[in-house]
Amino acid sequence: MSRISYLQDVLSSVFERGRIFRGGDDKRDIVALCDAIFSEKGEVSGSKLAANVLAKYEELSFDEKREFFSHIVDNFDLDPDAVIASAQAYIEDRTPAHLAKLTKDAEPKRRELLRRLNQVPGATEKLVHMREDLLVMLKSEPKFASFDADFEHLFSSWFNRGFLVLKPIDWNTPANILEKIIEYEAVHAINDWDDLRRRIQPSDRRCFAFFHPAMPEEPLIFVEVALTKGLPESVTGLLAEARASIADEKIDTAVFYSISNCQKGLRGVSFGNFLIKQVVNDLTQDFSGLKNFVTLSPIPGFRKWLESEYGESEVTSIKEIMNSLGSEESFLIDEATQSLEKPLKILLAKYFLEAKRADGWPLDPVSRFHLGNGASLMQFNWMADISEKGLKQSAGLMVNYKYDLATVEDNHESYAREKEINTTREIKALAKTELK
Repeated sequence: MSRISYLQDVLSSVFERGRIFRGGDDKRDIVALCDAIFSEKGEVSGSKLAANVLAKYEELSFDEKREFFSHIVDNFDLDPDAVIASAQAYIEDRTPAHLAKLTKDAEPKRRELLRRLNQVPGATEKLVHMREDLLVMLKSEPKFASFDADFEHLFSSWFNRGFLVLKPIDWNTPANILEKIIEYEAVHAINDWDDLRRRIQPSDRRCFAFFHPAMPEEPLIFVEVALTKGLPESVTGLLAEARASIADEKIDTAVFYSISNCQKGLRGVSFGNFLIKQVVNDLTQDFSGLKNFVTLSPIPGFRKWLESEYGESEVTSIKEIMNSLGSEESFLIDEATQSLEKPLKILLAKYFLEAKRADGWPLDPVSRFHLGNGASLMQFNWMADISEKGLKQSAGLMVNYKYDLATVEDNHESYAREKEINTTREIKALAKTELK
């Protein structure tokens, strides 16, 4: 498939791109241009102003961008007095006109600014990058949170499932897209083109990505899938260079071993749930023998939590664990005796079932993602990822989450309502075990 036909396929699935409006040589600064956008009536003039704003924004320094955001937050907010007046008018006379006025006044002017900026083809991607800058500044500029909420509100609509296009990623995918798959892989680094080929070319490997017509050359999220016989317990085997492919008729399990969000500016916009469901549907059509849909997932916060909660523990077994984890070499030697496996799994069970954020949700981000999608916590895997990253983040452990199509909706509902973690009796029993 050529690069041109590939992109045309993505674009034609939703809408054709419009005529490109190019910014002119407008001498006004970016703030004046934003003000002018609201005074222009014509589509062409408004689009030219939007193009100029976006072009000038890209030329700003970091500090100038911060000043720009500060101006937008302070001067493009909603007018509380207007909201109160519109609300009172609607209370007294609930006409469609009063409702429309209330709806308009109750929305920050910032959102309308973003909508008008987005009328320029190619603007969506620029706005996603603009939000990346905003997110970097949020910690030091908490007042920017209101503008960030406007971005998230609009992006949730602009990037809803109806606009997303699922595409398989294979060795025939254009090279510029494959390069971005290598760049954006966030779970298990892709070392080179040969490594990528091993992940997408064999018949028992699949990769899928969501695209948006406004960003046809930028994957939003992608998942790597291993088709196996039985449940894998180690990512090392899945990614081994010399492994043998599995015949189609022997495949009974689809393993989602890497899910990577690609656009930092789309934080808070959920794609993963839709992605997994669509991939399950596609794989089921291709492989009639598929019975199990599971993940082989990292535990990125486990080591950090372990050191925070148990770093000073005087419990003998925990001290042995902490001492061994201090040296990657000695920790790997302990694999032969399995002396640390059970106590580490006990601590891992406590991490999953007891470690919570202030809002009551699980501390582990991967857990929140899969449990929120209706998966269940299924199994712990010892020495499943002994890469430097795997040892540093999760002491070499990985977990399987199971997507049971018969129970996934019920699991999602109980998790959303009661924050209930669906898991096995074995894991619940481990969490209750006291270490000595």
